[in-house]
Amino acid sequence: MANTKAKARQSPRFRAEDYSYSVAWAEVDQCFFGRVAEFPSLSAFAATQIAALQEINEVVGFVLEDMSKAGEAIPEPLSKRQYSGKLNLRVPETLHRKLSLEAAKQGVSLDQFIASKLSATV
Repeated sequence: MANTKAKARQSPRFRAEDYSYSVAWAEVDQCFFGRVAEFPSLSAFAATQIAALQEINEVVGFVLEDMSKAGEAIPEPLSKRQYSGKLNLRVPETLHRKLSLEAAKQGVSLDQFIASKLSATV
């Protein structure tokens, strides 16, 4: 436990604004709800999109303060993370075969083919 607290104190101080937010309409509740990707258990509800975003941002601010005071490890914001560009993916053999054949038909590597397919869907 002491080691976890030491790590939390050493980690950089993140601000609520550093995190990844989304706001959507909740038909059942007839209001907007705000969420934050790095804290999936948190949400906030409001009558407008802007109010829902402001509310979830405030909630994250309070949570960050509480976690910091308690010496808990604070999740790193997605915007601050470093990505290697490497992705290890397991797929069924039949899909692997289909993807490889299609890549060969197009004259590109399997990696290039999959990257182009993924980028077309994002």
